[in-house]
Amino acid sequence: MSDPILLVRDLSMTYPDSNGGLHALRDVSFEVFPREFVAVLGSSGSGKSTLLRILAGLLQPTSGSVSFGGQGPVGSGAASPRIGMVFQQSNLMPWRTVIENVKLPLELDGVDDETARARAQELIELVGLQGFENNWPRELSGGMAQRVAIARALIHDPDLLLLDEPFGALDALTREHMWIELSRIWQMRQKTVILVTHSIHESLFLADRVLVLTPRPGRIKLDFKVDLPRPRADEIRYTAHFGSLAKKLKEAIG
Repeated sequence: MSDPILLVRDLSMTYPDSNGGLHALRDVSFEVFPREFVAVLGSSGSGKSTLLRILAGLLQPTSGSVSFGGQGPVGSGAASPRIGMVFQQSNLMPWRTVIENVKLPLELDGVDDETARARAQELIELVGLQGFENNWPRELSGGMAQRVAIARALIHDPDLLLLDEPFGALDALTREHMWIELSRIWQMRQKTVILVTHSIHESLFLADRVLVLTPRPGRIKLDFKVDLPRPRADEIRYTAHFGSLAKKLKEAIG
């Protein structure tokens, strides 16, 4: 196996408050390898989103370290990983069309418009939205808007893609359809992905490994390998083996 692309060591996070601090994470350690899809699973308030924001460099941990590609702590200047992030809400700019939203990160980097449009078009086709390039965000369904957000996060060709419950606001049927779409996109691009979720079935369907967090303060209770074959069809969720894996994760969550 290749060397890990991400190393997290003894990570803790405490938010200051009037009662001595809110302990969100405590002594979290794990590794992620190139092209691996890792899900972080836990109940609400277990520190999942806090962990993802630390990995993205949006929060500084109280203690511990995050290093990328063996180059030193993130944010130290020793490494400059390309990180893409998708939030629960698509956060599209309503005054920009689909293709204009997707190419925005390249615009901000000064990439010429012809190149930016060509790369945006490629990703729009990857996420299955060809024909909607000139639509406005208000004309899209929730699932379509999240596809645009995923395309925008991929346009930098990131080393690491972080997904913060990206389908949590969608209805059940749309959410399950997006699992299939995301699995297809991952199969085609083979990016290193970390997904946070509170859905056992979502984590099993999408991930190679599932890290189960305890209730706050979040600690890793279980590092669980998902031994389901890829590519994964929807029907795999109705197999006995999928059910047995789901039972093990449910027991770990408690």
